[in-house]
Amino acid sequence: WVNKIDGKELKLLAEFKEDSVINKMISPYKDSIDRDLSKELPFAPETLDKTGEWQTSIGNFFADVTFLKGSALLQENHQKNLDFILLNSGGIRSIIPKGAVTARNAYEMMPFENNLTVVTLKGEQVLELLNYLIIEHKPHPISGIQFTVSKDKKPEKIKIQGLDFDLAKNYRVGTNDYLANGGDNMLFFKKGIERLDLNYKLRDVLIDYFKTADSLPVPKDQRIFIDQ
Repeated sequence: WVNKIDGKELKLLAEFKEDSVINKMISPYKDSIDRDLSKELPFAPETLDKTGEWQTSIGNFFADVTFLKGSALLQENHQKNLDFILLNSGGIRSIIPKGAVTARNAYEMMPFENNLTVVTLKGEQVLELLNYLIIEHKPHPISGIQFTVSKDKKPEKIKIQGLDFDLAKNYRVGTNDYLANGGDNMLFFKKGIERLDLNYKLRDVLIDYFKTADSLPVPKDQRIFIDQ
């Protein structure tokens, strides 16, 4: 029987000095990355954050930017139109503070390697999607779609791209690959009749938008209405 175990700590590296060979090798790359991440891009006129019951300023902004960039890429590469966007509020990990915005803000906001994906859903799956949002009661970012939550907790008065929802139609929904795979229990995406992975990281969506904007919009339009 084992009744005693002895052990001792072995120092694999006694000291890591600031002027070590490794530090000298990585320093130019680190400095270059720090400069790129710290470069000031647009200006945020106010803080965008996750405050809100059904919608948030940062969620609306992120969904709108994703729609803008995703729609252009889908049209360019596949000659198809994007109908609306659904992302997950939990994927947004930081605010965008008032003031100068940098690429570092994009990395802090979207630290994951998620790619933009477009899934074509039948009308019945769009209804599943809306019922999911109502049941979840979380401010998941949406763009291009509006609806009312009825008194009996059903989606009604649905509009997509300003047009009345048509149950017989198919709709192309932009999301991320995690959700397209059924993540966050969004199983309706797995029922899609077509899936197009655009190989465009959502972080890069933000950075590319930052590079072209002078000032960030703060969208405050209502997208989910509650029937009192």
